[in-house]
Amino acid sequence: MKWKLSLLAVTVASLLTSCENISPQAQGWNSKLPPQGGLGQVTPAQLYREVGVHVDLLPKGKVGRVGWAMQPRYITIHSTQNCSAAANAFQHSLALKRGALKARRRPGGNRTGYLTWHFTVQENAAVQHLPTREQGEHADFDGPGNNYSIGIEMCENRGNDLAWTVDRTARLTAYLMYVHRIPLGNIVPHYHWPRVGTSPLHKDCPHFLLNNGKPGATWRWFQSRVLMHYNRIVPGPIISV
Repeated sequence: MKWKLSLLAVTVASLLTSCENISPQAQGWNSKLPPQGGLGQVTPAQLYREVGVHVDLLPKGKVGRVGWAMQPRYITIHSTQNCSAAANAFQHSLALKRGALKARRRPGGNRTGYLTWHFTVQENAAVQHLPTREQGEHADFDGPGNNYSIGIEMCENRGNDLAWTVDRTARLTAYLMYVHRIPLGNIVPHYHWPRVGTSPLHKDCPHFLLNNGKPGATWRWFQSRVLMHYNRIVPGPIISV
């Protein structure tokens, strides 16, 4: 998803340039983040608190929150592809609530006239926009990506530390896996879902976790971060999402 957010007015526009292609190796992510096995065990509620979720739900029945029930089977990982300094998770939340992220509604395409997803993550926080048992409009129109997956957008705005954004996303993903009993193999990039009627059919998203536009070594590295946090979980209380 591409848009530009202003601090004074939230508007939708195409970016003139893409964000830089990034890999864990090129950016030294591994040296920034806690090593595999370097963190202690946590209950589900403790892991949720590590993520730092701010609940800021879209109003019911408005701006694309249609309330279609969902039993999550997948988690779909996106990136905003917006490097504007203003494009943090809270500004995305504001854009969603104002109905600024409109899309052309058409048969076989966007079903609601808006873009919607469940969480936006930045280096030090995550914002929740939809309950995880409601469908969003973020993946593949009327396909399994929208019908059965939780959508997570990662911020890549200037000034935001991407390594910690990715790790926070991995923590959130691990928590959602545990709560909804979703297997690691069902944690997928936006690329996974074909978008019928679009070109290219598979989107290069999240671009900094793909290799040459497709899942490869970098995506497997991300899965390993998710699994590390998932393996930290011990039985305990759960916070409803």
